[in-house]
Amino acid sequence: MHDIEPYYNWRHLYTAEEDEKSPFYGRTYSEFEFTQTVYNYYIHPQWDDFGSRTLYLKVLMADYEAGYAIIELIGEWNDAIENDVMVLKRDLVDKMEHDGISKFILIAENVLNFHSSDDCYYEEWFEETNEQGGWIVILNMPEQTQYDFIRARNNRYVELLDYPTWRTLQPQHLFQAVDNYVMKRIELK
Repeated sequence: MHDIEPYYNWRHLYTAEEDEKSPFYGRTYSEFEFTQTVYNYYIHPQWDDFGSRTLYLKVLMADYEAGYAIIELIGEWNDAIENDVMVLKRDLVDKMEHDGISKFILIAENVLNFHSSDDCYYEEWFEETNEQGGWIVILNMPEQTQYDFIRARNNRYVELLDYPTWRTLQPQHLFQAVDNYVMKRIELK
């Protein structure tokens, strides 16, 4: 796991540690000191700790003008014990929503497991983003993780989408492709 870095090809466009609105503003990172772990496995030091012991993230893009954020995740999403969605919602999402972000793309291809609890934070997040014309989409969640996510019925609030070529796009093009997909889904309902 220590070899898996957050996606870095957009760093010339955005870095959370230089964004004054970001909860990660001012952070410095080491390339050599591995201190964070998911269970007993060290992860790359570029990942950000947001309060969970098993799930880490990297804000790859926050475009306040267009109202979207792209966030990459790694680890185990554990709502049963850690209540990761609550921590994510309170410590990151609420701040971003306050600054005008209402559309969230979560890249979850490195989320190895999902353990559910109740869905009240998903519902709250969905309602808040929906009121602002927004949405929540999880990209590329592994099949076994998706199975547990769907079994918990969280897909009522979050769209699951496979988009394996997301790295070939610039962030605004990925956002536009996902936004078009969500708008078509809404029209069909």
